Amino acid sequence: MAKLDPKRINAFLADPGPTRAVLLYGDDAGLARERAEALLRAVLGGDLSDPFRLAELSREEAARPGALAGEAAALAMTGGRRVVRLRDATDAHATPLKEALAGAGEALLILEGGEMTARSKLRVLAEAAPDVAVIACWRERPDELAGTITRLLREAGVQVDAAVAGWLAARLGEDRMLLRRAVEVLALHAGPGGTVDEAAARACVAEGVGADLDTALMAATEGNARAADAALDAAFAEGANAVMVVRATLRHVQRLHEAQIAGDSGALRPPVFFRHKPAFDRALRLWPTAALEAQGAALLEAERRTKTTAFREVHEALARAGIAALARQAAGFARR
Repeated sequence: MAKLDPKRINAFLADPGPTRAVLLYGDDAGLARERAEALLRAVLGGDLSDPFRLAELSREEAARPGALAGEAAALAMTGGRRVVRLRDATDAHATPLKEALAGAGEALLILEGGEMTARSKLRVLAEAAPDVAVIACWRERPDELAGTITRLLREAGVQVDAAVAGWLAARLGEDRMLLRRAVEVLALHAGPGGTVDEAAARACVAEGVGADLDTALMAATEGNARAADAALDAAFAEGANAVMVVRATLRHVQRLHEAQIAGDSGALRPPVFFRHKPAFDRALRLWPTAALEAQGAALLEAERRTKTTAFREVHEALARAGIAALARQAAGFARR
């Protein structure tokens, strides 16, 4: 079956049909977990912990000769299709999967792996097998994340303005579980048939991590490096992740650029939060359009680099460097 077209993924998760195995791989473990659980609901219905229909194997158990094939062939005592789930799939499971596919059995095998190159033995085997679906689970870009937020809220019976969804995407980052919890809070706040507006988004998200991050960004683009560092430290202490910081910094620079072109911060949608508007306007008077464009390009490169390495230390270094570069350049403009 090879890799599924992204447009077909949601329909497949709701009904995997006779597919015998699904390989979920990529750098977004939360998205892989979410999709695995969607498959569990599709096959098992409401009871996701039925011991007769769900078998969870450890990496070591699944690598033992015959273990995966045995589970794939086993029948549920209570009837119904079984699911066999392996959360830490690696290339060591290529042969066990091949054995399972060659044998009998109607169970659905769900294998969750991390990042796998095109030469990965497990991925090559899965993509070549006609009865295996392969789904890439990469971190979404901000525009994709905004679309996901809009879709999740719509599924909860709630509407959201596109600009507000974009703001939420920049603040929530790519952590799928954090995003899910935030969407649940927003949906409860708005109520069935309601709308998530800017005030609701800020009330549910902008406290704690978001508030500290906003403070860091405002301080940086005004040239106050000390205040920016302190607020950024507080944001990390509150649980902010570095990728979230990079994306929020990029979005902040993009909004400054949009306001600079428009000639007025009042043209932005959603509008600048009233508490931050004085600092935003002061930064707007400092920054030339060309400098904002250069900083935006540098931050786009920083975001790209967060997708090519799995090391959190590198991510945090990129996030701190982005904030520091803004503060240094803004301080230089202020001294002129």
